[in-house]
Amino acid sequence: MKYPLLVLLSLLITSSAHAANEQQMIDESKQAIKAFAGQLKSELMAGMKKGGPLEAVNICNTVAEEISRNNSKKLGWEISRTSLKPRNAKNSPEPWEVAVLTSFEKRKEAGEPISEIDHAEVISNNGQSQFRYMKAIPTKSLCLVCHGENIAPDLSRRLDQLYPNDLARNYKPGDIRGAFSITRAIQ
Repeated sequence: MKYPLLVLLSLLITSSAHAANEQQMIDESKQAIKAFAGQLKSELMAGMKKGGPLEAVNICNTVAEEISRNNSKKLGWEISRTSLKPRNAKNSPEPWEVAVLTSFEKRKEAGEPISEIDHAEVISNNGQSQFRYMKAIPTKSLCLVCHGENIAPDLSRRLDQLYPNDLARNYKPGDIRGAFSITRAIQ
């Protein structure tokens, strides 16, 4: 009788420790995304002030990837942006991200506020355990300058030059434009 009770107690302790560790990784991921998004927004706003949307697009084209790379290097995780309608083909979602982004759309349609839509999961990728986290990116009115239905002709031409396969247009306020995505190897 004591042995099954000890096994059950051991499983409960292990399960609680795993849940606490996963919650810590979620909290750390949220902070990393907040920092990444803040840096990106700051750079974009500086670009808008300096040269309007054309300058902001140039920043997105060069600085956004650098910010992502620097944050990934600093944290030791992969942090990126992705979308079902990516502007940059480098940001195309992998199959796991497609499934999560699709679930985000369903959650939004069911009435969940975009600001609360996220997903965390531990997956196995080629035999390696990974913690994955995604946070939805809402489309705000400022986003529509470059991602909306009525993009200025000169800006549209510049986007066509930089991103010949651009799908990130025709958004409306309240759409999910994509998501921040974090991948962390678990030892």
